Amino acid sequence: MFPKRPRGLSAVKAGALALGMCLTIGLAAEAPVQAASPTTAAERVVAVSAQKKLSRKQRNQRIAKPLLKKRWPRRSSLWYAAQFKCLAKLWDRESNWNHRAHNPWSGAYGIPQALPGKKMRTVGKDWQTNPATQIKWGLKYIKGRYKTTCGAWSYSRHHGYY
Repeated sequence: MFPKRPRGLSAVKAGALALGMCLTIGLAAEAPVQAASPTTAAERVVAVSAQKKLSRKQRNQRIAKPLLKKRWPRRSSLWYAAQFKCLAKLWDRESNWNHRAHNPWSGAYGIPQALPGKKMRTVGKDWQTNPATQIKWGLKYIKGRYKTTCGAWSYSRHHGYY
């Protein structure tokens, strides 16, 4: 029905272009077939990343939001918003959300700047490459030591580390 899409044009963009052309000339177009909705947080992040190119920081923050809710269940949406704001400031300062960040002076590694980095093995073998593993470990550490991300951020502001 439609001609072959040009090289370098994604299927989503090609579909949107075709739909736009049909609407422009007044033809009715069938809605594109939707894939099964992703079920896990990681699948949702990949699906959203495929739709538009996100920065590493944005991808890792999207991974962190549901993990924050999982670590501190049954809280209000305002509480989560405030806690995520504190977490974002804390990990912006520590690693800029880079899961491959390494401090050559201290040996700290990853998004939470775990010292030593291999501590994160307790959450997963892929601690060096998987931002979700690092975020899970970081949230567990924060909850155990500071109770909340805002508690960790407050400590970090006053002491220069957390």
